[in-house]
Amino acid sequence: MNIPNHVAIILDGNGRWAKAKGMPRNYGHIQGAKTVEEICEVAYKMGIQYLTVYAFSTENWNRPKDEVDALMKLLRNYMKNCLKTAAKNNMCVRVIGEKSRLDEDIRLSIEQLEEATKNNTGLHFSIAINYGGRDELVRATRKIAEKVAAGELKPEDITEEIMENSLDTAGLPAPDLLIRTCNEQRISNFLLWQLAYTEFYFTGVPWPDFSKEELEKAVEAYNHRDRRYGLLKEE
Repeated sequence: MNIPNHVAIILDGNGRWAKAKGMPRNYGHIQGAKTVEEICEVAYKMGIQYLTVYAFSTENWNRPKDEVDALMKLLRNYMKNCLKTAAKNNMCVRVIGEKSRLDEDIRLSIEQLEEATKNNTGLHFSIAINYGGRDELVRATRKIAEKVAAGELKPEDITEEIMENSLDTAGLPAPDLLIRTCNEQRISNFLLWQLAYTEFYFTGVPWPDFSKEELEKAVEAYNHRDRRYGLLKEE
């Protein structure tokens, strides 16, 4: 079986899953965080080298304050647990997104996590927090514009490579497969540049119920796709 090198996942359905069980939305987020840990281990054992998950979007700030506060509390706890998990599994962790809006203690935890795991050679795990694809492109464009203004770069010399190196995902390969759970079939402002040639897989399973078997189904579906880049079929 051809295993995708990089899998991106939009974690959808935590709140609906909890509501169906008569529980508060935060219960779904807690269970969803546990699923993330499980899928990280499963993915690497399958041979997936890079995994990127959409954890908190720029639009998620518009949710009710109590839910946002609960998500930030969960994020704080997850950063601590992730440090232990990464050390145990030799996992390299990276956070993408606009971090400046996050509280200082969360930003510090992210820095510590990235620094502690940067030389690990296992799964390369990226977490999108306060991330939006449009916001990322705007920030990347500003970086390039600053170089042009400073005389470090000419407009005619701007290339796709320069744009890619200005994105949050600089240095990471583009996703081969995008998975979205809980029946939604849109990308919701996620990795707008990076998904140009990515295969999409949608499932009705809510994220807290996503399992090894569900990941295997997604990879199997990926194997049935005729992968093409432009007019050239991938050999």
